[in-house]
Amino acid sequence: MVRVAVLDYGMGNLRSVIKAIEKVAPQARVELAHDAAAIERADRVVFPGQGAIRGCMEALSGGALHEAVMRAAQERPFLGICLGLQALYTSSEEGGGVPGLGLLQGRVTQLRDVCDAAGRPLKVPHMGWNEVYQTRPHPLWQGIAQNTRFYFVHSYYAPDPEAPWSCGRTTYGVPFTSAAAYENIFAVQFHPEKSQQAGLRLLQNFVMWDGRNS
Repeated sequence: MVRVAVLDYGMGNLRSVIKAIEKVAPQARVELAHDAAAIERADRVVFPGQGAIRGCMEALSGGALHEAVMRAAQERPFLGICLGLQALYTSSEEGGGVPGLGLLQGRVTQLRDVCDAAGRPLKVPHMGWNEVYQTRPHPLWQGIAQNTRFYFVHSYYAPDPEAPWSCGRTTYGVPFTSAAAYENIFAVQFHPEKSQQAGLRLLQNFVMWDGRNS
């Protein structure tokens, strides 16, 4: 039986993530992970999140939970969702500057003064459906068509959609990394658990993924 740990660090409602994984992988054991022990015994780890990154990083700062998350991100299939993507970067400019986990290089930036192709201002946060262009193949894209629309809710974005670890690009006034892949890590800015069939397929692919990029 595959054990999937959904990291619970006290931010956000995680029920929709758990229910979505249970739907696509009824054979898996999905567990809320409040501590390092739950992370350590899992075969796969999901790092979801919403809200402010400072609270996220403070909840993970130092101690056994931080160490367990870092080990999982280096050793086992690891899925970041929304804030779970942004936390992987070196830092975020939110709140005057917050250090991240440093697994991906770059600074997460605020969406500001963004306009559509006709020059009309766009609302922030970026909330709703938008296309994801798959910039390179990955096992988690299996069965998901190019330019599929996923559901986004965010005010900050991951930089450099041309970076070697970027495997998905989206434009909302500016192009940004909407999916990143590095070794056993896959992380997305959108919410697969809210993205209907395409999101469910991505979660199913993750549960079956062995952590390799090919």
